[in-house]
Amino acid sequence: MTYLDYQATTPLMPEALAAMMPWLETQHANPHSPHRAGRAARAAVEVARDRVAAPLPGGGRVAFTSGATEALNWAIRGTTGDIVTIATEHAAVLDTVAAERARGRQVTIVPVGADGLVELARVEAAVGATTGLVAAMLVNNEIGVIQPIAAIATIAHRAGALMLCDAVQGYGRVAIPDGCDLIAVSAHKVYGPKGIGALWLRDGVAPAPLLHGGDQEGGRSGTLSPALCAGFGVAAQAMIARRDDDLALVDRLFAAAVDRLPGWTINGSVAARYRGNLNVRLDGIDVNRLMSEVRDVAFSAGSACASGSGRSSHVLRAIGLTDAAARSSIRLGFGRYSDEAAFVATIDRIAAAAARQGIAA
Repeated sequence: MTYLDYQATTPLMPEALAAMMPWLETQHANPHSPHRAGRAARAAVEVARDRVAAPLPGGGRVAFTSGATEALNWAIRGTTGDIVTIATEHAAVLDTVAAERARGRQVTIVPVGADGLVELARVEAAVGATTGLVAAMLVNNEIGVIQPIAAIATIAHRAGALMLCDAVQGYGRVAIPDGCDLIAVSAHKVYGPKGIGALWLRDGVAPAPLLHGGDQEGGRSGTLSPALCAGFGVAAQAMIARRDDDLALVDRLFAAAVDRLPGWTINGSVAARYRGNLNVRLDGIDVNRLMSEVRDVAFSAGSACASGSGRSSHVLRAIGLTDAAARSSIRLGFGRYSDEAAFVATIDRIAAAAARQGIAA
């Protein structure tokens, strides 16, 4: 199996698994217990917290959550005032703001251009005196486009609103501006374990709790898993240590794929994007047939979160693609554990399978 679905999830790095194992096998204490074993578990959690915080801005704290979906829900539902967000956001944002609209909050969805980027003038026009929260994704999970988060945050702050950044796909890869007030991240998108994420909160920012109980995380209740925290911490630490090598690899793979898919069109901006995400289309291609012919290759026809919905990608429709064009698109995601030779051979297989449909350039 050749794995090209890094936006859905990344492989668990061996070092993260090794860090988790003691807490799964022998060190089972509750990190919120006052006895010695509990204090040791708590110490491991705090080491992990510092490591997760390292790629994030200063002047804030990290609260662990069950994942980025919970973090985004907490940030959105725990704030007040009107909400402004972008049409290409993840469902964890768009569905949550839709629920908030049903509860009476005013929500404005700002469109994007054909390149997937939002026009700052449109954000400026949407944000007003009653806006309480502006939410924008750093790196889009479907097309890899990098939004101008710093400029959007400036607009939000000018109106007295908070800035929420969904940094799941960019964390450790793309610099996160200091202007954010709330930042959601996830472990399993950075070679860590599934089931844990975090919400970074700027000092003084305290959204109302989403979960009630023991308040273990200062606004978030629930017993933490030292194993998941430790795995996340090691993965986050590695994102810093290996960043240059990781980015150099995805640059090479991106260039190789583009070179071998000359008849395909890249969806979204080519310049303003994280290059470990290549979303391309070939008009008229039967994507289901393509995936069947290379069934030993794991890649995506859209977001994993929307798989099975029957709908074409809302992101691709937001950049102006027709339903047919959106359904003629595939997403290739790659990263640290992608073998270059195998990757090139796989791209050639995808191109050959497309050619057998009589649609090759």
